[in-house]
Amino acid sequence: MKDLLDFAGEEMYFDRPPPDQVDALIAEAAEVFGSDEAELKLLRVYLLAPEHLSVLVALYRFYYYRRRLAEALTVADRVLAVAAAELGLDPGRYPGWSDWDQEGIAAALARSAPLTRFLLLALKGAGYLLLRLDRPAEALVRLEKAADS
Repeated sequence: MKDLLDFAGEEMYFDRPPPDQVDALIAEAAEVFGSDEAELKLLRVYLLAPEHLSVLVALYRFYYYRRRLAEALTVADRVLAVAAAELGLDPGRYPGWSDWDQEGIAAALARSAPLTRFLLLALKGAGYLLLRLDRPAEALVRLEKAADS
């Protein structure tokens, strides 16, 4: 079984090239980060590539740094769904993060250690957001799942 800390040169989510317009729009959003225009650009990017993890991370960061934590949590949940699907965590067997088990995580790890690590960090990040949103019981469930995985 692979180790979550093994960086054996595998592709990271941000190594995958997004569709042509996406990089330019993300760069434009970064230039106007503190404005509402940035959000509009990022939402446009999301419509162009709703399952590209770099797009989701950019949108998450926008909401997180603007302290719009409920929106950041929504994006974090989307990240979990996209990454889980990419890792082959079958929605029939694993309809959501709370259904993941050691066998599923081990299979995901065999597919891609970096993406599995990213998945678990996103789960931990969602737990942190829930703490910040004063929802400690929900946060604890996610953090425990991340720790158990």
